[in-house]
Amino acid sequence: MASMSPPIHDLRQHDETATHFYLDVRCLICRFLGFIFGTETFGNHQQQQFPRKPENMERQSSFSRDLGHAAAETYLITRLTFTLLRYLGVGYRWYTRLVALACYALLLMPGFLQVAYCYFFSSQVRRSIVYGDQPRNRLDLYLPTNTNGPKPVVVFVTGGAWIIGYKAWGSLLGLQLAERDIIVACVDYRNFPQGTISDMVKDVSQGVSFVCNLIDRFGGDPNRIYLMGQSAGAHISACVLLEQAIKESRGESTTWSVSQIKAYFGLSGGYNLFNLVDHFHNRGLYRSIFLSIMEGEGSFEQFSPEVRIKDPRNREAASLLPPIKLFHGTSDYSIPSDASINLVEALKGVGAEAEVILYEGKSHTDLFLQDPLRGGKDDLFDHVVSVIHAGDEEALAKDASAPPRKRLVPEILLRLARHISPF
Repeated sequence: MASMSPPIHDLRQHDETATHFYLDVRCLICRFLGFIFGTETFGNHQQQQFPRKPENMERQSSFSRDLGHAAAETYLITRLTFTLLRYLGVGYRWYTRLVALACYALLLMPGFLQVAYCYFFSSQVRRSIVYGDQPRNRLDLYLPTNTNGPKPVVVFVTGGAWIIGYKAWGSLLGLQLAERDIIVACVDYRNFPQGTISDMVKDVSQGVSFVCNLIDRFGGDPNRIYLMGQSAGAHISACVLLEQAIKESRGESTTWSVSQIKAYFGLSGGYNLFNLVDHFHNRGLYRSIFLSIMEGEGSFEQFSPEVRIKDPRNREAASLLPPIKLFHGTSDYSIPSDASINLVEALKGVGAEAEVILYEGKSHTDLFLQDPLRGGKDDLFDHVVSVIHAGDEEALAKDASAPPRKRLVPEILLRLARHISPF
């Protein structure tokens, strides 16, 4: 590292100052945009209402409001991240990875632009629905064009190393699943340094609660809800699921039930912090940052599903868990596939239903980005859809006759992106 890192308590003091700055600026921006464009009411969050505008003006206002929100949030979070890196004294490795990330995104830009167009202009996407009272307590809904009958729902939690996650990262998956008559709710949550792991788990749990209790208003079936996470999002969502099961096994009051989750899908996730801290340190996510994100080594057990499920006190909670399916590439160097293998072994050891599916030669981003952008047949996507549509003969028949998915990025750019990927 380029310099010594400050004590964790100094970093937390800086986090609090930066977070207060973020909240003050974001509050002003949101109030300004709300004054100009008006707002909507979702759940228990009531805001000032204005006379209804013509439909075309509403779309323009909604687009402007969401674009302003995303731009302001991205700028502020990026600024906080760079400030964090400077205070931690991070060396060249982080900065070279940031450059690699920029080049990686540039190579995949043809696909990203097409997805972004649909994200902002498709009438099937409901952006930034408020589900809680904390910053970034918002979710995006991807709705099928077919509105006949209630639809199955996937609650998706994006990754981003607990630092750069954002709900829009799930737009490609959301759009593609919506084509198969599946509603997708992409849940946003506070990232570090705006929040630490307990804040992230709390946010996602509240987002799941919102979906479980209100998704019927959007055409979803509250009895067919699936939870899915990718990378850091897989870790957070697994923590949410296990924490909820433990609460229910102890008879604690909850706002949603594990029984409402039909299955859990974990994609390229890490589930044992004890095994990951040194691995991440060697790859540039330095120990000082990781310990701050995870609230110190004393919290590792609480936020390590693989470790926590082995606790004899949680045996009853294990019996409440839904079927768990984990997907991982064998060439994933960001989070080795052993992470998924070990969690499945731990789950089976306590009697839970669990399965791991390995994809030979696939990297950390192949399964979530490159393969979907490539179009055509996608084994992981087809597997997830088949689980969700199991028992629905009409939906399975429609899946069997569905046309191949469109290629969004030329093959040469996908290969170059895979080679330069910092993940």
